[in-house]
Amino acid sequence: MTDSDRSSSTVASGRDQILPAAGYAGDVTPELAAQWVARGDAVLVDVRSDAEREWVGYVPGGVALAWKQWPGMAPNPGFDEGLKAAVPAGQKAVLLCRSGVRSVAAARRATELGIEAYNILEGFEGNPDEEGHRGRQGGWRFRGLPWKQN
Repeated sequence: MTDSDRSSSTVASGRDQILPAAGYAGDVTPELAAQWVARGDAVLVDVRSDAEREWVGYVPGGVALAWKQWPGMAPNPGFDEGLKAAVPAGQKAVLLCRSGVRSVAAARRATELGIEAYNILEGFEGNPDEEGHRGRQGGWRFRGLPWKQN
C-alpha cells in the first residue's frame, strides 16, 4: 500500500484513521476495525491464547487463532496455515490481542505471508490503569463493541 493509497482510504475523524506502521499495513482503532468487519471489508483474527478468550471474553464472529499459547506462551506452529485459511485472498485482516502488542508481531507475520494486515490499537482489554487494572481505559470491550464471555 502506498502513502497515497493509505491517505485515500483514511476516514477524516481521529478515531477512524489508519496510522502508519513498520512492517504491516497500519494501526487502526477498535471502532474502525469493527466497522470494517461489519461491512465485510476485513476478517477479525483474535490472536490471544485460548485461555484468554475463554476467561476474559471474545468477539463474536472473530477467528480464534492464537499467536502464542498458554502455558509458557509458546509460538503456535499452526499460525501461518490457520491465518491463510481464515483470510480469503484479497481480504484485509485486523488482528486483536489483549493490549495491541502481540497483534503487531502477528500483523508483521501476516504481511510476510502476503496478507494486508492491520493491528487493532488498544487490543481487547486496553492498557492497565494506575492501579494495574485492564479494561478501564481503552480496548475493544471498553469501547462498547460486540463481545461475549463464556
